[in-house]
Amino acid sequence: MRLTPEQIRDELEGFAWHRAKWYADRLVAASPFRYDSHPSFRVEFEHGYWTDSGASDPEWQRGGIVKLLAYLRQETIGETLEYLREKYDAYETDEDDAPTLDMPLLGVPAPYIPLEDSVLAPYQWRHPYLASRGIGEAVQRLCGVGYDRDRQAIVIPIRNANGTLANVKFRRVDAKTFWYAKGGRPIRECLFGIDVIHAQQLRRAAIVEAEVDAMTLMCAGIPAVATLGAAWNEIKAEMIRNSPIEELLIIRDNDSAGRKWQREVIRTLAGDVRLTIVSVPIAFKDVNEAGAERMASRIARGRRIRTLKLSVKGA
Repeated sequence: MRLTPEQIRDELEGFAWHRAKWYADRLVAASPFRYDSHPSFRVEFEHGYWTDSGASDPEWQRGGIVKLLAYLRQETIGETLEYLREKYDAYETDEDDAPTLDMPLLGVPAPYIPLEDSVLAPYQWRHPYLASRGIGEAVQRLCGVGYDRDRQAIVIPIRNANGTLANVKFRRVDAKTFWYAKGGRPIRECLFGIDVIHAQQLRRAAIVEAEVDAMTLMCAGIPAVATLGAAWNEIKAEMIRNSPIEELLIIRDNDSAGRKWQREVIRTLAGDVRLTIVSVPIAFKDVNEAGAERMASRIARGRRIRTLKLSVKGA
């Protein structure tokens, strides 16, 4: 069955919207996919259809609720469908939202195989986008950041705890749209930066929502992992438990989704590692917006964190 209008509105209310106007049957707001100074984005609650009248890319001019939620939750469409089935026993069958997955004929899942590092070979370039957001060259090298010149997208490798390549995130530099590598590990099973934690045997680290927030903290010498969105689950919790981390600094975004994320992290990890809450100043949305120096100052008021090594082999 489909989501009801009430369920659609409830899901959308969990995210921050710029210049939003909530009506009984629709939401009108600035586009979440690009830099939009005038509200040109509209979602109808009746069916969850959305349109972006200012979008130049046909792929992001219209779509259904699953595609929208997958973007807002920063996960694949398949993962969003699974989330909706578990929460509402609901699913979408619209062509725009249908995941392009090869479904196995048998119920036995195929063994997980990491991506080959060779998939990163075409992206050994640098773009000033991350530097403009305060991410220095040393951290970009540590995280293996690249650039897709054809699609004008920053390339961010996401690695497993043992350093193998789990997935790759592509984020356009001229819009807010992003996508993941085909055949990569599901984002619900990934923690950005967990490879660095294991490689350097770091016992204290911060946990944030977005990879750019984690890299912002790394610029201040603060070890950090990112959940790649506000979705938290037992798989990610187990990755923390199985890591060298003994003390975890929880730093959420200043929105309702961030508050929910923080509660879930605390609920699942309380008693497993020492937990400390560090707040982003209320004037800023997240860690990156607040900046590395300001966040380091706030963290310094609590426990001292072991300095992150930024040296990279061959750098």
